[in-house]
Amino acid sequence: MVDFEINGKFKVKSSWQSFSKVVESNSEKNAVEKTYSLLGSKQGVKRNLVRIEEVKALG
Repeated sequence: MVDFEINGKFKVKSSWQSFSKVVESNSEKNAVEKTYSLLGSKQGVKRNLVRIEEVKALG
């Protein structure tokens, strides 16, 4: 398992909120999916309102 840092923005009402998350995953694709899932459950944001700008492997 590798840690990935995902940076991006999600829409809240009429503005965009920046975020940075570190998730542990087997691949970059799974890390992105996990980020969508976390933002949806914690912030109530739908996937089409999330813009992922950067994905970096940390280790």
